[in-house]
Amino acid sequence: MKKKTLKLLEELSQLEGVPGFEGSVHSYIRDRLEGSAEFETDNLGSIICKKEGQGERPRIMLPAHMDEIGFMVKDVTEEGYIRFAPLGGWLDQTLLGHVVTVKTRKGDLEGVIGCTPPHMMPRDQRNKVIKRKKMFIDLGADDKEQATEELGVRIGDPIVPRQPFSRLGKGDYLMSKAWDDRVGCALMIELLMKLQKEPHPNTVFGVGTTQEEVGTRGAKTAADVVNPDFCVVLDVGPTTDVPGVEGEVKTELGKGPIVYVLDAGTIAHHRLNNFVLELAEQEDIPHQMSLIEGGATDARVIHVHARGVPSVLLGIPARYIHSHAGLIHTADYDATLKLVLALVKTLSSERARELMVG
Repeated sequence: MKKKTLKLLEELSQLEGVPGFEGSVHSYIRDRLEGSAEFETDNLGSIICKKEGQGERPRIMLPAHMDEIGFMVKDVTEEGYIRFAPLGGWLDQTLLGHVVTVKTRKGDLEGVIGCTPPHMMPRDQRNKVIKRKKMFIDLGADDKEQATEELGVRIGDPIVPRQPFSRLGKGDYLMSKAWDDRVGCALMIELLMKLQKEPHPNTVFGVGTTQEEVGTRGAKTAADVVNPDFCVVLDVGPTTDVPGVEGEVKTELGKGPIVYVLDAGTIAHHRLNNFVLELAEQEDIPHQMSLIEGGATDARVIHVHARGVPSVLLGIPARYIHSHAGLIHTADYDATLKLVLALVKTLSSERARELMVG
């Protein structure tokens, strides 16, 4: 992987953008693609980056959601602790002890998620999962007045997980927060930059969508702007190459993008899926196949836009998504970029008609 790509991935993953507060990611994408695309936005903050090719159609939408899972201030106790609500799906057992940033009108505040010390719990409670509602965020405030008046905390402030970017093993494993889905945002940026020099027989719309983690809301409004003919979702895919996973299709880091046939909101368009698989084989691009029964992507709302949009989901393999620290592999990123580029360069009006038949 090139150094500039590593830098892109680090910078994107470290941006703060929980659902409804994706502005920093929006601005970053626009800055990186200035001069490489035409820009438009929807009213929820999604950024639409248009790259015209040799033909006006087909219009290919490549969504990657900008938001990451996080939290929101729910209340401040009289003692100055924060009660918090989730933005996106969390397992309660992953939360305790993690450092977060509370973004207030007076600036950013560092805090840690805590609970009653185990030494003070009844013995029968110590081995049970502590529920989020029993947790709090400690900012080091003396009391509620200091937290709200002096530090500026108020109900509705976004709370962002903190996790530094690092390279593990021999450097091919990348650990950071927010791979879901800043890795997709990085792919979208690099693809549009490559299309400056690569001919393609269509018009491509790279879209950074908002609020995916709370109901794929930005994808719905962005699809109204784009009015696509096809959709290729760039997101992450959970892997099963960890201890304790049984009864699932095998997916691994380092074995290429995951081509999904199904998620909880979409049945992938089988002709488009077959087209992608054939391209991967022709280009000798490593790839995997799977399905997701317990989660949906932006394709959920895009594929039922207007008269219907044939859609496919490409998942960059990732471990530990929906937690503070995730893990991806550089080879998977490179292979996914190669596959998406091949798809965009091949999907002409004639090929589109073939995919639409029947």
